Order: sequence, then structure tokens, then C-alpha cells
Amino acid sequence: MSQQTAKILAEGLHFGEGPRWREGALYFSDMHAHALCRWREGEAVEVVARFEGPISGLGWQPDGTLLVVSMLDKQVLRSDSTGAFTLHADLSGLAPERCNDMVVDAEGGAYVGNFGFDLHGGGAPQTTVLCYIPPAGGAPSIAAENVAFPNGAVITPDGKTLILGESMGRCLTAFTIAAPGQLQDRRVFAEFPEGRLPDGICLDTAGGVWAASPTGNECLRLEEGGRVTHRVAVSQGAYACMLGGVEEKTLYILTAADSDPSAPAGSGRIEAAPAPYGRAGLP
Repeated sequence: MSQQTAKILAEGLHFGEGPRWREGALYFSDMHAHALCRWREGEAVEVVARFEGPISGLGWQPDGTLLVVSMLDKQVLRSDSTGAFTLHADLSGLAPERCNDMVVDAEGGAYVGNFGFDLHGGGAPQTTVLCYIPPAGGAPSIAAENVAFPNGAVITPDGKTLILGESMGRCLTAFTIAAPGQLQDRRVFAEFPEGRLPDGICLDTAGGVWAASPTGNECLRLEEGGRVTHRVAVSQGAYACMLGGVEEKTLYILTAADSDPSAPAGSGRIEAAPAPYGRAGLP
């Protein structure tokens, strides 16, 4: 197994989430700062847009429309031609708790997770649903039930499989995409080592999944079946990751001292390490 330590590239964030590599830059949500950010190596972090509340998942539709998850009001917002954001879909009728990560498919449909319980308020853990929003927005539906804190999600390059990180289930779960919003043939892609859980994930060209693991202060690369092939140690809790950079073979990792909204701002970092394979699939 390969082991290495990430290098710190940027500091001073509150809590980075939902990283996406696009047009030579890393986009991400600074969740507790209520900001959409963009960063390029060697440059300062740039705030692209500000929101009234915390935001999480990001994704682009085929026409370039940016979708953003607004967590507390359980909505997905979309950008317009002026750069402003308007309502794309309201998930409050389906999601029992705040919404979090999202993956947008090749047609522009979006799969969105939610906490399922009041994590920071001491609520009892319970399973929840993964929601689907059609490309044009509007009425969402339930794509999967009984998932344990659905978090990061990826779609394979052929568009046929969705892999979901279940944080409280300590596993990656795979589904066959039978049709947009219809997930079938649920199976375990990989179970996590004891004491580790998945948060944000990304997929590489060899079919491996990189998963940020806040409980281990590391990112793990897992193959189907659960074999861990690579570990990247980081300076603090790892909450999300994305492949990008030259040949898309740099693993960027968003880290923070604590995920609680009341935690002091400024501990958030962007860390990075070389990866053996490039980025694949979506996001």
C-alpha cells in the first residue's frame, strides 16, 4: 500500500466542501462562510458568490448552469445569465434534515443527500433518503431509501453506476442507474476500515474511489471489494476531495479542525498530493 503526506497549499477557510475541478480551477463551497469559492495554485482564494446561509454540493449542467445546494432551507439553486441564483428545486418535502452533497449527471439531473437527523444538535442517528431532481428542476423524487447519512457521490464514465458514500454506514454503496432518478441493484462497493468513515469522494480512471475520512485525518483510495491501495495523511480532518491539476492527477483535499458551524473560522485548508490515476466520471 502506498502512503504519503499531503502538502498544505492554502489556509484561512472556514469549512471547505464540495470541491469540483473545472476550467483549470478548484471550485468549492466554504460552507460556514456561506460562500462559493474558486482557487488556482499560486493564487489567493477568490469568492465567486455569497449566500444567505450555508451551502454544500456543487455541480454544472451541460449548458453551464451551476447548481448549488442551500443546506438549511433544503433547496437547490441555479445560476442565471447575470450570475444571480434562483430556485431550481425545493427538497423540504422529502429531506428530513439539512441537505449536503450532490452529483449532477450528464443530462443535468441532480442526486442530493441530506443528514437525516440533527447532527450538530445531538439528534439520534437515523437513515434517510437520496433525492433526485430532473434537469429542468421542479418536483424532486426519492432515488434511494434507508441510506445512512448519504454524503459524497460519483457517477461512472458510462453513466450506468452511482457510488454513494454512506458516512454512518462506514461504506461506499453502488447502485445501477436504471433510468434517471431510478437506482436499482444496491450493493456494497467497499466497506471502510474500523474507525474510518467516508465523507466526500471522487473517482479515478482505474475505477478506484478516493474518500476523505475525517476520523482518520486522511484520504483513502479503495478498490471495489474494499482493498485500500493508497493513504494520504493530512494535517487535520479530511472532509472532501477532488482530482484535478495537471493531467487531473493531483488529489486536492479540503480539511478543517471541526465540522461544527460554531467552530472558529480560519482552520480550513486546501491540501494536495500526487495521485496515480487521473479523474474520471462525474463530478
